[in-house]
Amino acid sequence: MSGPLSGYKVIELAGLGPGPFAAMLLADMGAEVIRVEKSQVVRGPAPTAPNADTMLRGRKNIALDLKHPEGVETFLQLADQADILLEGYRPGVMERLGIGPDVCMARNPKLVYGRMTGWGQEGPYAMAAGHDINYISLSGVLGQVRRPGERPLAPMNLIGDFGGGGMFLAFGVVCALLDAAKSGQGQIVDTAMVDGSAVLNMFTWAWRNMGLFNPKTPGENMLDCGAHFYDTYECADGKYISIGSIEPQFYAELLRRIGLSEDAEFLNQHERNNWPHLKDRLRDVFLAKTRDEWCAEMEMTDVCFAPVLDMDEALEHPHMVERGTFVTVSGAEQPAPAPRFSRTKPELGTLPAHPGEHSREVLLGWGFGEDRAAALIANGAVIDAPAVGS
Repeated sequence: MSGPLSGYKVIELAGLGPGPFAAMLLADMGAEVIRVEKSQVVRGPAPTAPNADTMLRGRKNIALDLKHPEGVETFLQLADQADILLEGYRPGVMERLGIGPDVCMARNPKLVYGRMTGWGQEGPYAMAAGHDINYISLSGVLGQVRRPGERPLAPMNLIGDFGGGGMFLAFGVVCALLDAAKSGQGQIVDTAMVDGSAVLNMFTWAWRNMGLFNPKTPGENMLDCGAHFYDTYECADGKYISIGSIEPQFYAELLRRIGLSEDAEFLNQHERNNWPHLKDRLRDVFLAKTRDEWCAEMEMTDVCFAPVLDMDEALEHPHMVERGTFVTVSGAEQPAPAPRFSRTKPELGTLPAHPGEHSREVLLGWGFGEDRAAALIANGAVIDAPAVGS
């Protein structure tokens, strides 16, 4: 593996959503990441084809029985060698398994122990179940994502799970890793999606404090698509374009290209009372041509314009193709690692693995030895499920 995190070791407790995403980000940057699965998820030999879950790329997979004393000890011996540990269980679960931060960090004082939850390690909601939609509801984000008079619309699970969760977990553990290099001491990183999604909303809080955003009128502010010059519009073919002509020079370019430069109604850009009417007029304008026709007119100009693409279209857009934003690995299309580095360039490593596919390989690679690995597999503390024929 190459990349700026090459040489660092990470243990990932298997989970869903933000934890695996954080582990993928670290693996993309060159860290050696071992994903630890529960032994009960192994169902015979691993299929010969890579796992279809491309978010599992870049790491090897070992299956442990964490209710078996030797399974717990095996986990602790792996954690002894790790720089970072990632887990996403409810508060108290890791402690009950005997692999909580007190135990792991007593054995490995430099360990960075990254915890990923929705509500955080404490607080009235800490032990409650939840999902992305609930976390961004409580943080004040979801209530703002709607058209005037309509119900809030969840922006998939991008804000809570991945932006406010996995991205903050990856950021947090790397920050702690940098501190450990100076101090010689690891620490616990308490990452909560309710906290991270609140921070992602910082710009809106800043505008609220400056009197530029009114949270009581969602869908009527400039950046929540209340403004006619910052919205999406349907075209003649039923496809959509996006306009973000905020600055006066960009707004002027928009009006010039759609033939409204001399229209008096459009001259006072920031008169909010006029926005709904002007939006209606722009709807009629953009419905007169297809998306491709508008692209020919405004793509790569200072209008601040882009076509609204679906995932398949994004794969084929010339800009995305030239930058290599998407890659195809073993037949699976997926985003390439980001960001980009001039010297320590990330490269995709291990294909997405199945539970237990690399158990013996991980044990041997992390210094357990042939006899010890064989004994752990024989007594069921470790489940080895290599692909047939491997």
